Amino acid sequence: MDAYDRITRNVSEVVTEEEVRALAESPDGKRAYVGYEPSGVLHIGHMLTANKLIELQDAGFEVVVLLADVHAYLNGKGTFEEIRETATRMQEQFVAYGLEASQTEFVLGSDFQLDEEYVLDLHALELETSLSRAERAMAEIAGGDTATVAQAVYPLMQALDIVYLDVDLAIGGMEQRKVHMLARDTLPSIDADSPTCLHTPLIADLTTGVGKMSTSSGVSISMEDAESDIEEKVNKAYCPPTADPDPTDEGEERENPVLQIFEYHVFPRFGEVVVERPDKYGGDLTYETYQALEDDLESGELHPADAKGALTAYLNALIEPGREKIRQQRN
Repeated sequence: MDAYDRITRNVSEVVTEEEVRALAESPDGKRAYVGYEPSGVLHIGHMLTANKLIELQDAGFEVVVLLADVHAYLNGKGTFEEIRETATRMQEQFVAYGLEASQTEFVLGSDFQLDEEYVLDLHALELETSLSRAERAMAEIAGGDTATVAQAVYPLMQALDIVYLDVDLAIGGMEQRKVHMLARDTLPSIDADSPTCLHTPLIADLTTGVGKMSTSSGVSISMEDAESDIEEKVNKAYCPPTADPDPTDEGEERENPVLQIFEYHVFPRFGEVVVERPDKYGGDLTYETYQALEDDLESGELHPADAKGALTAYLNALIEPGREKIRQQRN
């Protein structure tokens, strides 16, 4: 696998291919970043973009993790003191999950977002951006039906963070796409470069396969889940014997979240997957690629129940180091 393929593996969108290919030609010393609101415990959404950061570290990138305390404050997530305590805990969890500490720079937003120069540049972006454009950029991130002024400023800060963190590559889930497109459009107005971006997929709702998995609604998987919790959630997960399920009766598109987690979480970290089965059911199955596993599910060689059993084991192995870190933090 060449550098470009490694950098772009399992991403939904590359903006732009030409820019990413240029980075892939000389990745050493290049900087990639993801911003996270400090929220307490890493969940499967954090882990997906963290997987990409781990791959980028393997490719030679330096990684910057923005623990966005000011953003969290603007989004009503608590006092600065509470948010900063949470940020410290999350930093430890990211390292436990697998980010290489020596190649990762953790930065609090308040370390630079309250400086005069940053604030003046933010005001300059505000002058270039309509309120409706800012609201559209924030729509898939903010909770609630009514956007506040703070939430309208939020995506402009995300755009400016890319400049002040001096990064070459911005990473985010597909829900961040509108923010990054806003950044590409507006940053040249302050004589800054448009950012190069990678967007990772969104995992479907675990129980229905419709929409995206969310910690605020439905069932999600997080680092604080015990092995029994993971087993229960995975056993109840929507997993038809196909990667392309039929739409719902209402015409809503569906995905297979069990296969998505194998593709985007398990194979990138383990490379090989063994599905344990009794000899009377054909014995163990070993997969060196995600596609082989998907093909066996489609053909009937791999039963959904056996796939779920293997997924539980691998997810538990991924989460256990972080789970232990959370135990230490709470004692």
